[in-house]
Amino acid sequence: MLNATPFLRRYAEYRAFRRGLKSPADTQTATLLSLVQKASATDFGKAHGFDAIDTVARFQEQVPIRTYDDFLAEYFAPHFPVLNNVTWPGQIPYFAVSSGTSTGRTKHIPVSRQMLRSNARAGTGVLADHVTHYPKSDVLGGKSFLLGGSVAMDDLGEGVKSGDLSGIARLNNPRWSTPFVFPSIQEALASDWDKKMDRLAALSLNEPIKVIAGTPSWLLLFFERLSRVAGGERDIAALYPGLELMVYGGMSFRPYQQAFHRWFGSRTVDWREVYSASEGFVASADRGVDEGLRLNLDLGLFFEFVPLEELGSPAPRRFWVGNAPPGEYALILSTCAGLWAYSIGDVVELLEGSPPRIIVTGRTSYYLSAFGEHLSGAELEAAVLHAAAAIGAEVAEFAVTPLYPQPSRPEGQHLFAVELDQLPDDAARTLFCARLDDALAAGNEDYEVHRRGSVQLLAPDVVMLPKGAFARWMESRGKLGGQNKVPRVLTEGPVRDSFLAFVEAARG
Repeated sequence: MLNATPFLRRYAEYRAFRRGLKSPADTQTATLLSLVQKASATDFGKAHGFDAIDTVARFQEQVPIRTYDDFLAEYFAPHFPVLNNVTWPGQIPYFAVSSGTSTGRTKHIPVSRQMLRSNARAGTGVLADHVTHYPKSDVLGGKSFLLGGSVAMDDLGEGVKSGDLSGIARLNNPRWSTPFVFPSIQEALASDWDKKMDRLAALSLNEPIKVIAGTPSWLLLFFERLSRVAGGERDIAALYPGLELMVYGGMSFRPYQQAFHRWFGSRTVDWREVYSASEGFVASADRGVDEGLRLNLDLGLFFEFVPLEELGSPAPRRFWVGNAPPGEYALILSTCAGLWAYSIGDVVELLEGSPPRIIVTGRTSYYLSAFGEHLSGAELEAAVLHAAAAIGAEVAEFAVTPLYPQPSRPEGQHLFAVELDQLPDDAARTLFCARLDDALAAGNEDYEVHRRGSVQLLAPDVVMLPKGAFARWMESRGKLGGQNKVPRVLTEGPVRDSFLAFVEAARG
């Protein structure tokens, strides 16, 4: 096999040189104005006066923030599936199917040819960051194992297809990359996640795996399968002797970090987090774990940041990298696939310093405030991890939903379903519940006020689930696979109903 690492190393040097030519603000200004110019003759561009936009400020004046539902009603639905010159020039060839995590409603996110190139450049950038930090790397001397969704596409007609974003990307990989990617297109076509994992585990042991990539929860499930196939070996670096790099993303890594350390016991493997959404490849780690993700400023994405408390208000403040102070924001994107001032639904913390880096802290829908408690996704996660640590356990998955007042129980309550690495006994469960309640109160004043005396809000109701329970629930909903994530917070809708039934069944 040809070793392409020397070419990658030269690309990394060129990329670093190009990044140094402009400031972050100048880079983002140029990106936005280029996007606007390209889309000026589209229906959206004409309606919003793109021909007259020459500054970031003017763009923000003329283009209001929109949600997916707004785009669907105004621009997508009247033409779907053929979006030709609607919000982006030319015809959109693909739609990435994205299930709303908390509601379960399917979204079709447009993926243009330009977006495919943007995503490919961002992926190569992750490898470039790796070789920059590891000069002796041989990362393209073997194969990259992409643990993604199926490459099987749904034909929507008129040459338009839809499917998992990872599958779309895999189908559009450049031909030269074929020898460097595992699994093959034929193997990736399999849609039965359960059977595919066993087969890929066995096949991968005979491949020169240098990189493995996927979401943390599904990587851990795959590692269990791999261990069984390999006769019980639980050291990933031993199973893949050439492994250099693990790429993960799509959800918070904190609940899984301890488990990953156990799987990589014998040798150091470079870990790099990525933030690759259906709407665009937003950022990736150019430093170490927990040091933030560097925004991809020059790949056809323009970023805005709206204070969380102002999201949805008539005139929210709209910051960008040229003027945003550090803090927590709702992320707004304009993209080379025709999304403009689009509220992506993610919450990020913009870190201090240049170039701009972010930490993904949750979803805008992952804020639990059924009773005025205003708990953020980060606060919920920290409290669950604290409670697990108090009993010497590790968190595999968790989710929470409010239990609204009933005639028999006028107080509100939170129902937590928690899957640990092993089921705790009664004493440990009691301690977990107490520590969870204490941590929520210590981390959030609103929660502490509502909990006083259990007058308005009762202590959390915690249901401990056996290992693998969440995977079985996801499978029952047809959501088993690398592109699907367990929702953390469920406040309403059919997914919450399914969750409640799942938890009640688990209670026995």
